[in-house]
Amino acid sequence: MRRRFAAAGASSGAGEPGRAALGVSDVTKSFGSLPVLRGVSVSVAPGEAVGIVGPNGAGKTTLLDVITGNHRCDGGRVMLRGQDVTGLPPPVRARLGLGRTFQVPRPLDQLTVFENALVGAVRAAGLHGQRAYDTAYRALDLTGTLPHANSPAGSLRLLDRKRLELARALAMRPRVLLLDEIAGGLTDPETEVLVRTIRRVVEDGTTVVWVEHVIRALVQVATRLVCLSGGEVIADAAPAEVLASSEVRAAYLGGGVL
Repeated sequence: MRRRFAAAGASSGAGEPGRAALGVSDVTKSFGSLPVLRGVSVSVAPGEAVGIVGPNGAGKTTLLDVITGNHRCDGGRVMLRGQDVTGLPPPVRARLGLGRTFQVPRPLDQLTVFENALVGAVRAAGLHGQRAYDTAYRALDLTGTLPHANSPAGSLRLLDRKRLELARALAMRPRVLLLDEIAGGLTDPETEVLVRTIRRVVEDGTTVVWVEHVIRALVQVATRLVCLSGGEVIADAAPAEVLASSEVRAAYLGGGVL
């Protein structure tokens, strides 16, 4: 087993997942004979912003899929705000407060930006009438996409498509929000806009778990990084400590500079 370290006071997977906003305990997942997750444990406190890093094939997106229920784990458990959701389907987990964005935005291009957010409020959060409208409006306002409310989603540029993806997830009223490579493909100025948007989401009280390769964006939001390599957690600590680790450097960039 690889060595795993945690900063003093950090909320690591060795803690008590039942008391966390999100708890992943000893999760394993294989595809055929290929093990992808090997006893992964991570605990995320309410209101915390945690970044998940690691090389391609480390198991990051598979971990998100297991958390959301898109993939069933072979072993271990997933806890959401003290409730064991390991055997529950994705729609039930969403109703219990779990939201997610995807690496490639998937808006309903034929609908307006507001209608896209409204779909999240109605279909995922189960809201109706004025509550659904208010929730959609607030999600667009929080993500800076309100000026595009009446525009067709298919007409948006990449940054705004990503912010709409974020707004749709927020319209589901998540207590825990999973972000999957949301900064990918953006220019540096666009990335800064997105970072400010995600900061507002965290400041609004949403717990965030963010898988990302754009490290410069991630460290502006996350107060903790978890590094996966070969399906195992090899580091779980403050960003500076994780990025300075020779083990993380070797796993992530073959010993190069992060």
